[in-house]
Amino acid sequence: MRFASLGSGSKGNATLVEIDGRCLMVDCGFSMKETKKRLERLGKSFEVLDAILVTHEHGDHISGVERIARKYSLPIWASHGTASCLKNDGAEINSFNSHAHFEVGAFQITPIAVPHDAKEPTQFIFSDGNRRLGLLTDTGSITPFITESLNGCDALLLESNHDEQLLQQSVYPQSLKQRVAGRLGHLSNRQAAGCLAAIDCSGLQHVVAAHLSDQNNDRDLVASALSTALNCEHDWIGFADQDDGLNWRTIS
Repeated sequence: MRFASLGSGSKGNATLVEIDGRCLMVDCGFSMKETKKRLERLGKSFEVLDAILVTHEHGDHISGVERIARKYSLPIWASHGTASCLKNDGAEINSFNSHAHFEVGAFQITPIAVPHDAKEPTQFIFSDGNRRLGLLTDTGSITPFITESLNGCDALLLESNHDEQLLQQSVYPQSLKQRVAGRLGHLSNRQAAGCLAAIDCSGLQHVVAAHLSDQNNDRDLVASALSTALNCEHDWIGFADQDDGLNWRTIS
């Protein structure tokens, strides 16, 4: 089982998860041309994808989804609320219960309902029956259900969007500062570290920080916060970059 990122941030997001050669894409906030280029960088193409999962309907997560799904006959999977926000103009759209496990081929998927300013946003746990990958971005606050769901993961791709002080000092209008920092916004470095401190991390092989703000964060601040929570070296923390994504990480 392995995972990679095509890119992560406010300008576009897409994640790949692979089990035994089968590959899913989670979200796609890039154009078809840009997605093709980023897939090729990871040794993949549209033709090898089995499906596209969607976390929520914001443009940096879905702008490329339906066009790609139609062209390459890829099924889309989304919560009922998220599916209702899609155009449904020719792509195959499958709805899942955001509180129930479901399977897509070899992928065992557990949705995680998260607080975010979208219709019915979800994040996911992926499993092959032995190993577990947690994906948690675009979340405004950590709930007991989230920490329970993430317990015992073997790898975690975790939002660490902003430093709270940098956000408050930024040129963002006050309304945007309140949205980002609010209960339905994005996780700060402090909240991400608190999440790690609250879950069973004893089996973690990879922790990758994702959805970092270009203006209101800094990698050194992220690495310091997360490594302190995990009692590990700074350079053990990985990063899913907006431009370069994240190369394949294998869960052994």
